[in-house]
Amino acid sequence: MKKTLTFAAIHFTIAFSVAYILTGDILIGSLIAMIEPSVNTVAFYFHERVWNQSKALKNLARSAKVKTISFAIVHFSVAFSVVYLLTGDAFVGGIMAAIEPTINTCAYYFHEKVWQRKQNSQATPWHCAHA
Repeated sequence: MKKTLTFAAIHFTIAFSVAYILTGDILIGSLIAMIEPSVNTVAFYFHERVWNQSKALKNLARSAKVKTISFAIVHFSVAFSVVYLLTGDAFVGGIMAAIEPTINTCAYYFHEKVWQRKQNSQATPWHCAHA
């Protein structure tokens, strides 16, 4: 759950920034920033569960790139749907869905690398250099 919460914080920050820059409206930007990351955080949780429960996906998950592409597809779909439903404008939904998930996908990749490094360091016991 810590992994999900840390990604949620990153996601909220990016979503608000992009939505505000695109709309120039702090209210609409805030609304998009609250709803889109919330939906994506739930999607992220289930995305992680699917990847952790499948043996085939566990092997693929060793590559942060493959897992990142998988989440990017989910993220793009959610971003477009939420922004389109809030604005009624497919063009704005498309622009937001192209920009915000792209930035978040890059953030997700580095987030995933940090968590992989953390897991690897916990799995590897400490050894003395002189032993």
